[in-house]
Amino acid sequence: MTFHIERARPDQVDALCAIERAAVELFRGHRAWPSYRRVSVPPEVLREAIARGLVWVAVIGSGEPVGFVWLDAEEGGDAIGVAEMDVLPSHGQRGIGAALLEHACGWARMAGYHRVDLGTLSDVPWNAPFYAKHGFAVVDKNRPEFAFARERDIENGFPDDLRVFMSRPLAPPDLMDWTVWPAPAKVNLFLRITGRRADGYHELQTVFRLLDWGDEIRLRVRRDGEIHRLTEVPGVPADSDLVVRAARLLQPHAPEGAGADIEIEKRIPMGGGLGGGSSDAATVLVALNLLWGVGLDEDTLAELGRQLGADVPVFVRGRSAWAEGIGEKLTPMALPERWYVVLDPHEHVPTGALFQASELTRNAPPATISSFASGETVENAFAPVVRARHSRVAAALDWLDGFGRARLSGSGACVFLETDSPERAEAIAERCPARFTAHVARGEDVSPLHVALARHRGVDGNGR
Repeated sequence: MTFHIERARPDQVDALCAIERAAVELFRGHRAWPSYRRVSVPPEVLREAIARGLVWVAVIGSGEPVGFVWLDAEEGGDAIGVAEMDVLPSHGQRGIGAALLEHACGWARMAGYHRVDLGTLSDVPWNAPFYAKHGFAVVDKNRPEFAFARERDIENGFPDDLRVFMSRPLAPPDLMDWTVWPAPAKVNLFLRITGRRADGYHELQTVFRLLDWGDEIRLRVRRDGEIHRLTEVPGVPADSDLVVRAARLLQPHAPEGAGADIEIEKRIPMGGGLGGGSSDAATVLVALNLLWGVGLDEDTLAELGRQLGADVPVFVRGRSAWAEGIGEKLTPMALPERWYVVLDPHEHVPTGALFQASELTRNAPPATISSFASGETVENAFAPVVRARHSRVAAALDWLDGFGRARLSGSGACVFLETDSPERAEAIAERCPARFTAHVARGEDVSPLHVALARHRGVDGNGR
């Protein structure tokens, strides 16, 4: 039997939940069975993990998933955990579990993580003994990073004496290996146009809120000076792609012969007002600055980014921020913890046409940070224009308005709703009509890119 491993898709959630329930049947008669029987994988949580690219499936020739592995990152840490790994019992002992585990550990190594952690049963052959064969060793279960998992075990009546926690250290990537980097999305919590400059650009005020969800950029250093984008992006020739332009813009500052292979996994809708292209470019600048050993400071990188687009500097600097000018004058902001339901209406909104619209308000009075903080300033200047011209976006705003105050992000098609809890956001996203696509994301004051940069720098500090 042959199988291959690929990133899980949202439409596979039900199949993966069924795999988990089938695997649980192996524990009938075991002391942990009552706990396993009561607790199952929450489909909405699994769906969001899939959206973040943290789930992989083993698929056989018929296209049927027969196993999966799900990673769960420690917030801001240098370790990542195995949240779940299951294989259909009918397909056990065929190397599928081992392949899934090695694939997940390989990705974690490329992402700069220093180790992989997991909790498992000590007395079941396909649990602790299996993981021990793959480089995992038992560690002290009283370590702080396992406190939440142990509390959950207690709540579910799981036998603590049988629970062991294990870790596998990861070697740092070699210089010529692939590395993986996040390119987070953003939403604009408001957007006001206060004037128009002599050069035709509009003076803006906005608040950029970075999210914990977005694209993934994979980079491999070359020594021949070539920049190659290995991923086809519909409608975007390689030479005009911001990721290629970003790499070439950095090259004059790099050692002779510095080049790169670039792969892009797009999750952010193109033209959605979520900053996908700008974020991808910023990630390439920040990551290659490290990988090529260029050593430019943040200000210089941000200025390079500005040459690519007005939104690139906020992603380079990696902080949610109040922005003015054409979006390049940034003041970092600490914002309340919030979760966002982001809807993609699947309609193209051309930015140029919006800026040229005669009905666009271009001379609004300047807002203040205090008026934003009080909740007084929440409008998006483009929203009335988009509502009038794009029926699918208007429909998405109307539907989301049923749960609170829906807003347009940037000058694109995506709309969003801010919520106080992930449960509320997930409950709304679950009800999303089929004609739209919903994502749940947490707002971040510090970019996931900068968190990843710290991890990769830590690898360097340990002797690369």
